[in-house]
Amino acid sequence: MQQPAPVVVVKHRLSTRLWHWTNAVIVFVMIGSGLMILNAHPQLYWGHYGANFDQPWFRVAWVFEGGRVPGWLTIPSNYNLALARRWHLTFALLLGFALLAYMVVSLWNGHIRRKLSPLRGELSPRHLAHDVREHLALRFHDPDRPGAYNILQKLAYIVLIFVLLPLVILTGLTMSPGMNAAAPWMLDLFGGRQSARSLHFIATIGIVAFVIVHLTLVILAGPVREVGSMITGRWRAPKEPAA
Repeated sequence: MQQPAPVVVVKHRLSTRLWHWTNAVIVFVMIGSGLMILNAHPQLYWGHYGANFDQPWFRVAWVFEGGRVPGWLTIPSNYNLALARRWHLTFALLLGFALLAYMVVSLWNGHIRRKLSPLRGELSPRHLAHDVREHLALRFHDPDRPGAYNILQKLAYIVLIFVLLPLVILTGLTMSPGMNAAAPWMLDLFGGRQSARSLHFIATIGIVAFVIVHLTLVILAGPVREVGSMITGRWRAPKEPAA
């Protein structure tokens, strides 16, 4: 059966590509250094206070033997709280300013409106169920709109950009004594420093889950084509059999 000529579209703007690769480095460093910081007190609580004899809702010991995150997952690999905090806070600044710049540019160039805004009918249960079935069949794009994001992509990016990343930034600021003095309302907003720490952890788990699913789908969709499109901006749609 004769195959049609491949369709090549411009899928990712330069701002999106720069933000993507910048975040790849930032998130890697922040997760590793954050796990090292967690090792300093490997328990999580709700409320304003938390100490060794309080009842936590989460213990690292429930996940890792020895009650500490192993060195192969942390930055640095040996226990060094001061160095981990320096790495974490430095890259936290980069994360916050990169997100702000990306949002401003994406609003200015229409990326959010054109790429991320759900179209009429896309949020209907029927359409969502159809998109789930297409993903399970390893069909990730619409042949009629090869450069468009599907609704599951849109929802995932919306949650990441407008919920998880802002939440991890704001809860991180709430754990700062300096910010507590300058903006005490943040402690009230998140229910205390320990609640902010727990929400910071939960948001990080959400980001990790996003990264895992994202990388899995990149592999299933064709890593050479997908990674190449995030470098050049141009994406070659998979060939569809001729009618």
